[in-house]
Amino acid sequence: MTACACLLLALASLAARGAENGARRSIDAVTELVDAGRFKAAEARIAESLAEPGLSAEKRQALVFERERMRRILLDFTLDRAQVEARVRKQIPDLREAEFAAWDEAGLFEHQVIDSRKLYFNRSPSNLFRLSAQARARRDPKLTPIGDGPLESPHPHHAAVRKAALASGRSSVEPQRVRVTHTLTVDADAVPAGKTVRAWIPYPRALPGQQEDIDLKASVPAKLELAPESTLQRTVYLEQPAQAGKPTTFSVTYELTTYAQYHAIDPDKVLPAAVKPELAPFVAERAPHVVFTDAMREFSRKAVGHEKNPYRIAQKLFAAVDAIPWAGAREYSTISNIGDYALHAGHADCGQQTLLLMTLLRLNGIPARWQSGWIFSDGDYDNMHDWGWLYLAPYGWVPMDVTFGRLATGDPDTEWFYLGGMDAYRIAFNDDYGREFIPAKRHFRSETVDLQRGEAEWDGGNLYFDQWDYDFDWQRLPAANGRERR
Repeated sequence: MTACACLLLALASLAARGAENGARRSIDAVTELVDAGRFKAAEARIAESLAEPGLSAEKRQALVFERERMRRILLDFTLDRAQVEARVRKQIPDLREAEFAAWDEAGLFEHQVIDSRKLYFNRSPSNLFRLSAQARARRDPKLTPIGDGPLESPHPHHAAVRKAALASGRSSVEPQRVRVTHTLTVDADAVPAGKTVRAWIPYPRALPGQQEDIDLKASVPAKLELAPESTLQRTVYLEQPAQAGKPTTFSVTYELTTYAQYHAIDPDKVLPAAVKPELAPFVAERAPHVVFTDAMREFSRKAVGHEKNPYRIAQKLFAAVDAIPWAGAREYSTISNIGDYALHAGHADCGQQTLLLMTLLRLNGIPARWQSGWIFSDGDYDNMHDWGWLYLAPYGWVPMDVTFGRLATGDPDTEWFYLGGMDAYRIAFNDDYGREFIPAKRHFRSETVDLQRGEAEWDGGNLYFDQWDYDFDWQRLPAANGRERR
């Protein structure tokens, strides 16, 4: 190759890198504008960037998603101040203007200023009673009390799990057999008649000692594609044509055996983990939601102090995140950095708390990973839920659920049940967050992080959550078909 040709090639390479860096800066600038509520400016920047020649398909998609993110934010933030006050007044009939103003001034009603309009999160009126003891005390006592799931407080199941684990020497105990029917129903006429609707319904993968003997029983329609066992966000894929005036319904029925776990951890035996290649991803940052920001480092320093023992570090971080009050969350796809959001919002739900704790653990060299799915318990209770796992040498991977948090038992052995233990009333669908489906979606996901409700689309685009509904029906079977495992 001649010197001239080499120079031209080098110049072309520099130009390509420059264009790539410019596109990345444009996307970052748009993300910042959206986060700041400057939607008109963001839209102008998106239109300008999309018109640039040579834009890669990946960067084009990222810019178009920022436009979609703005649309989704406006679906989550629809209330003005008067509407929030009216909803609070339904629970506090003698609400005083001064106390409402004080709660608003304290930031207890999540809101965004979008192009000079102050818009409140749809769930902020109900979240108030999660965030303020004063508001709870003022609430009409005739209303249904605000409560948590049965296993978020001390429960006989916790003691039974610990007793069975210690007596047997096994970490996986108390198996139970469960049948689940998961349904996804697309609204009538959301898709033109005759067009194919594609749906992905979450499906568990076998995890020895956690969930086993998975048996697919039925589906609607009968033809399906089951993602491989190795898929970290596993699904059953289904499709059928839409019919005019009728909802399009998909469902999957299966059975499985779930286990509780308990690891009797002796802090004095815990050693810093040797970060071998298989553990390296679990102590690393993973943008956009697991990032070691300056604020994250400062929070960690205050929580951890001079502690060096990995388990005691984990306890301090667990307690610090557990102290953040739970509140109903906006859609994850609207948040540019969930870990950072949980650190600053003054409240967080299970997935936000888990991503924050994962970030803090990894920052301290403690491997941590994601898991999520559905929880259930006697009394016809069920809900979506996120939790995680951390790696403690020499014990290996052990579960953690910072949202269930420390149990108020007064007994150190059961107080920390959810830092090294897990109840048997949960089904995991996801062993990581934000992973590709098999088969892949062609359009944006409604939920970019989790997979618990399902996903749906057609050739015309993604079907967002306001275009379909879901149902999770479960029942315990008479006897577990599993056995206790180590």
